[in-house]
Amino acid sequence: MNQNLFASFDIPMILGIPLVALIIMFPATLITPTNNLANNRYSSLQQWLIQLILKQMMITHSTKGRTWSLMLMALITFIALNNLLGLTPYAFTPTTQLSMNLGMAIPLWAATVLMGLRFKTKSTLAHFLPQGTPAPLIPMLIIIETISLFIQPVALAVRLTANITAGHLLMHLLGDTTLTLMSIYLSSSTITIIIIILLITLELGVALIQAYVFTLLVSLYLHDNS
Repeated sequence: MNQNLFASFDIPMILGIPLVALIIMFPATLITPTNNLANNRYSSLQQWLIQLILKQMMITHSTKGRTWSLMLMALITFIALNNLLGLTPYAFTPTTQLSMNLGMAIPLWAATVLMGLRFKTKSTLAHFLPQGTPAPLIPMLIIIETISLFIQPVALAVRLTANITAGHLLMHLLGDTTLTLMSIYLSSSTITIIIIILLITLELGVALIQAYVFTLLVSLYLHDNS
């Protein structure tokens, strides 16, 4: 039994070569092409989910915002599949790495802000100073609004990392507890096994919800700037 609580978050390596790129690309193989004339049930379910998610996220967007449909759909699919990959035994979860999540959040956030500065310059700059602000408070509010703007991608990445990491740590702790109880008192370990099964079910929901929340927040940033 591995006693290192954080060992499951270490990046796997072979001969000193990190395997993160291969692990990240693996979930893409689960998406089936739809070139056939007649779709099977899996392809039909895929298309139905894509249409449902796009309808929910794009309903309030302008024409410029809807050009991001493919990007947002690829983002939610990528995050959801990588989150689910981490729930399989002995698998590495890329979305527990803050560096990777920042690598997704910062470029997307920056793109939405630059789009706002280009197409809605006055409206975007007006967010830094609410109307009717007293003159003595103007410098302080500009600083506060600037900090709140730049903290958005950090909040996106930290939220995803924290939620996925917390679930994995809890499952690891409960698994160690179950193994210990099984060697002491078999019947008492049954309770922890049931808790682990319920927790895994909860983590399945968390994996999908966090992918949706991450993409939805990017969509909201896009809506504010398009």
